[in-house]
Amino acid sequence: MEPLYEGKAKRLFATEDPDILRMEYKDDATAFNAQKKAQFENKGKLNKSITLLIYKMLEERGIETHIVKDVDEVNILVKKVDILLVEVIVRNIAAGSFCKRVGVEEGTPFKEPIVEFSYKSDELGDPLINTDYARELGLATPEECAELKRQALEINKVQKEFFAKCGLKLVDFKIEFGRPSDDPSKIILADEVSPDTCRLWDMETGEKLDKDRFRQDLGGVMEGYAEILERIKNATT
Repeated sequence: MEPLYEGKAKRLFATEDPDILRMEYKDDATAFNAQKKAQFENKGKLNKSITLLIYKMLEERGIETHIVKDVDEVNILVKKVDILLVEVIVRNIAAGSFCKRVGVEEGTPFKEPIVEFSYKSDELGDPLINTDYARELGLATPEECAELKRQALEINKVQKEFFAKCGLKLVDFKIEFGRPSDDPSKIILADEVSPDTCRLWDMETGEKLDKDRFRQDLGGVMEGYAEILERIKNATT
């Protein structure tokens, strides 16, 4: 079956239910707006398993997501959503592009989380925007931007506590939201939560266990992802 949509890390397929899609996780890895590419065996399997466990944990804590149910090693069923073209980044500790932009030393903790919006556009390199940009570009209303920030901060609070139980620091993460096709009045968490979208450091050693291992050529990329999955499993059983 031809995918309805294919992104850098996932494919979406139709199902018999028009409001449900099958999401397939790929083994492809990209960084720096797809300027750096590679494939890693079992990457899709690991990211799918991590996302499923995290989304179930979030659902148990009252955060609505697009997750429906598990299918197999690399597929899950999700609600069909109209993705908002406003990506939300939450930062707890200085890292990555934040350090490059403002010169803050990596690892500097923030007094309070920083929330950023970016325009979801590969062609433009996902530029940072604010609520005025979102309004004028027709991406989201000011009220919707406020809701995105509210949900993102709640998700951050829940995930920080959960990952701490896993012995991991949640440095920062990127999330996407969408309007469900069967209830477009809602905005719910979509896409994925994985080492592709989160920076996760070991609380004791500071070792990076996320996509930065690929970005920075640290090696052991899948070993890092597998370590995260194992810790999440231990924390949820």
